[in-house]
Amino acid sequence: MKYRTLTVEQLKSLRKPVRNVRIEQLESFSGWERLAIFVTEHIGTMGFFFIILFWTIIWIGWNTFAPPRLRFDPYPAFVLWLFLSNMLQMLLMPLLMIGQNLQGRHAEARAQADFEVNLKARERLRQSCSTLKIKPNFCFRSLAR
Repeated sequence: MKYRTLTVEQLKSLRKPVRNVRIEQLESFSGWERLAIFVTEHIGTMGFFFIILFWTIIWIGWNTFAPPRLRFDPYPAFVLWLFLSNMLQMLLMPLLMIGQNLQGRHAEARAQADFEVNLKARERLRQSCSTLKIKPNFCFRSLAR
């Protein structure tokens, strides 16, 4: 198989501009999708875990050990705490799932961009081998080592 040698100008004309997949994806998201991404990125942190942990400790501690007239969610049921916790979970779970789907879409776009870069690199290597009059199979075998 014979390869033709291209000039620098021909190579430049064939080159596509470099894509930043992250920026492309972020610009394609709606406001609600950006909210879902924000929630997904911040809920899965230790900071959020500690906020919920301290909120729970303070709530249960206050309603267990505070003077009886100051307690607003009586021990042992903590009905208001359970209601608020469940509401928080019901609101966050769909947002987390949407955010994960959007992040998955972003990962697929990045993988496709990486594949395109790899194809370009392989073609450039093939052209370099042709220019140097080296057999392409030898070139590729030496890179695989």
